Amino acid sequence: MPLLVVLLSFSVLFLLLPPSLLTLRELLIAKMAKQQQKRQFKKSNKPQKFRKSEVKDGMQITEFKVNQKGRAKKKRFMGRKVVPSKLLQKYSKGEGVELKTIGRKDSCVQNKMKKKEKKIKWAEEESARAEILLTESKGQLEAEEGTYTSHITQTEIKKAVDITSAAKSFDLNLDQFGPYKMQFTQNGRHLLLGGRKGHLASMDWITKKLHYEINVMESIHDVCWLHTEVMMAAAQKQWVYIYDNQGIELHCLKQMDRVLKLEFLPYHFLLCSGSESGFLNWLDVTLGKEVLRTPTHKGRLDVMCQNPYNAVLCCGHPNGTVTMWTPNAPEPVASILCHPHPVRAIDIDHTGMYMATVGVDRQMKIWDARNLGKCLQHYTISSGASNVAFSQKSLLSVAIGNIVEVYRNVTLGGTDHAYMRHKAGGIITDMQFCPYEDILGISTYKGYSSLIIPGSGEPNFDALEANPYISISGRKEAEVKALLSKVPAELITLDPLSIGQVDIPTLKEKLEAKKALLYVRKPKIDFTPRYRMKGKSGSSQKFKRKQKDWKLKAASSKMIQRLKHMDPDHWLDSEAVKFYSPGLLSLLIAVNYLFFPINFGSRLKNIVISITV
Repeated sequence: MPLLVVLLSFSVLFLLLPPSLLTLRELLIAKMAKQQQKRQFKKSNKPQKFRKSEVKDGMQITEFKVNQKGRAKKKRFMGRKVVPSKLLQKYSKGEGVELKTIGRKDSCVQNKMKKKEKKIKWAEEESARAEILLTESKGQLEAEEGTYTSHITQTEIKKAVDITSAAKSFDLNLDQFGPYKMQFTQNGRHLLLGGRKGHLASMDWITKKLHYEINVMESIHDVCWLHTEVMMAAAQKQWVYIYDNQGIELHCLKQMDRVLKLEFLPYHFLLCSGSESGFLNWLDVTLGKEVLRTPTHKGRLDVMCQNPYNAVLCCGHPNGTVTMWTPNAPEPVASILCHPHPVRAIDIDHTGMYMATVGVDRQMKIWDARNLGKCLQHYTISSGASNVAFSQKSLLSVAIGNIVEVYRNVTLGGTDHAYMRHKAGGIITDMQFCPYEDILGISTYKGYSSLIIPGSGEPNFDALEANPYISISGRKEAEVKALLSKVPAELITLDPLSIGQVDIPTLKEKLEAKKALLYVRKPKIDFTPRYRMKGKSGSSQKFKRKQKDWKLKAASSKMIQRLKHMDPDHWLDSEAVKFYSPGLLSLLIAVNYLFFPINFGSRLKNIVISITV
């Protein structure tokens, strides 16, 4: 429209111009024509956006044209690689929330949920893309046809691997203070040893640097690391003691007496113990407060482990049952009859899905820890096992006397023979797979041994979760973060996902109960009052006596005021005395004696005569 208005105005102006100015009119017309040509050229030569997008060989390729100064150029834009659907399913966090269930009215909630779902999908895609950075992969032993990997000895493995890996396999001959208990830290860098005859030592087992070595001068039944390698707990003969990394005693926990087994929950900062008298104890190490102490009523507790998925304690008992405990209930939340004979050992893998139990009856069973009561696999061992342990890659080690056997695919049922086999120098008392290392640590009556088990450890570690190469400042910062993100003990349940859900069945039951109250008839109550003996000690009787005393005091005060204004001879008027109460008569006699002691005898005689009359 503005262009048309300008053209019309110029045309009127040209018509009104004189003939002498025709040349000027022609110049203006030529100039306007040039401007119009420029506008049309700019419109026709604008850069065009993406025209075509296709996927070739897993790459997203987009073609577009850019026209500049009349020249057309073709370029190819190489987009991000499309993530395979199988890889996305591996890192999938579930189906998500259906927006239809929220309702149309809650548009604000719908927008929030949409943004949250976008973030979750973006995280899944980025996790799948970052998998290529996990360059480390687990190793394993592969034998030739006709041979078994269990025939390969530790000496042959040491010769075949590099010097660094060979140095991780070593033996400690400690035959004076055994049998020993051992445990690795959460990041797998430090080792704690405790001998039955009082020997307690801590070391960096990779660099072979000894932190401290002491003798507590009494028996040690179990040892346990706390949240960092700076603090550790030892279950001694009478009580549980806490030491630092220099061997200095920090605390003596007298709430835990005659303890046989220790466990520490790192995300809840709870130290758990099972005692000889059958008591379970949870202690908050941040506050020094006892959370719960409850009896199991099933004998001594020397078989115990924790479920890393939900922080539930699993205890094996002499009657063949395995019970699961939380600090929120004085009774077990679940109980499974695993063996007809006493349970010797129990362990749960790091995912919390499978549980392995071993009994005196030479049976090893694999259970589904989520679907309780379902036995997945059943194996018969050559003799009774004393210990079992899961690795991060689901390898299972079984200690039988002085022999340790490692099995693969025990949860799938594809195990006919042992993956590896080793004969120790003494009877095995404790063992554990080292986190993030292909190492199995075993403690015996005569010391400690470190075995190389290829494919047992997780090759890629999360530095924010457990870093083996963490510095001192990083350790302090991680400790502060862990304390700030401490999980309360009240949130320990069998199903951790149920905490954030709405308890719909109980809510429906409450609503139905409220509706049912409207139609319920009132029950007839047969009330028979209880017969009570009257006594002077009742509250009503006390009040009546007080009220009577108040009336007497008021009447006596009025009588005294009247007597002050009367002649004493008229006090004993026979007609007035007849209407006096016994209390007033006694008061009158007392007043006569106090104020008029002269002739009191004659006055008293007159009072008696007046009463009789």
